[in-house]
Amino acid sequence: MGYLYELKGVVSAGKEARVYWGVSPKGDDLAVKIYLTATAEFRKSILKYIIGDPRFDKYVPKSTRKLMILWARKEFKNYKLLYSVGVSVPKPIVQRDNVVIMEFIGKSGRRAPLLKEVELSSDEYIAIFSGVLEDVRRAYREARLVHGDLSEYNIMVWKGRHYIIDVSQAVKTSHPHALALLVRDLRNLRRYFGEEVGIEVPSLEEMFHYVTGEELRPGLAVLP
Repeated sequence: MGYLYELKGVVSAGKEARVYWGVSPKGDDLAVKIYLTATAEFRKSILKYIIGDPRFDKYVPKSTRKLMILWARKEFKNYKLLYSVGVSVPKPIVQRDNVVIMEFIGKSGRRAPLLKEVELSSDEYIAIFSGVLEDVRRAYREARLVHGDLSEYNIMVWKGRHYIIDVSQAVKTSHPHALALLVRDLRNLRRYFGEEVGIEVPSLEEMFHYVTGEELRPGLAVLP
């Protein structure tokens, strides 16, 4: 690729993708995410994030390999768009086929812990909640994107800062299910920070209005 000098060990592994520790020609640490061949079940689960997104739904390939390449391209474009407006995400570097290379969050091949894996003070949790909510707002208003799967499992914490990760499923605000996905994201934040951590958080209606500038009406955001 020209961006990658050495590929080292696996940092994390899932059913559909693995993240490796890489090193650039300049010696910088990289996160190298490689999407694997999609299963029929995974194909079905991701189509709802592709169909309805005007950037990608004009041609949905039947080939599972081509679909994974499309999915990798979608994640990279989402990272670039979020990064460009100042949302705290790893810096995207390059995408080729089913591979996405980005900034490595962590040290010496050990990834930063997820929000779920850390124990913080109340003040630190308040700061991270405020920062994440501000990023959701910035993503919605400036990048015109909704994460769609935001939770304590895809927010990293490193050196006092949060990083939002796993943005392949993020959709444009014009997507027919964008508001429903946004409400799900906000409910996840309220559940984790309000119920599990125990800090005081705004109501769902207040959070929705802060992000969108609109009122949360009954039935406005119901996933099919």
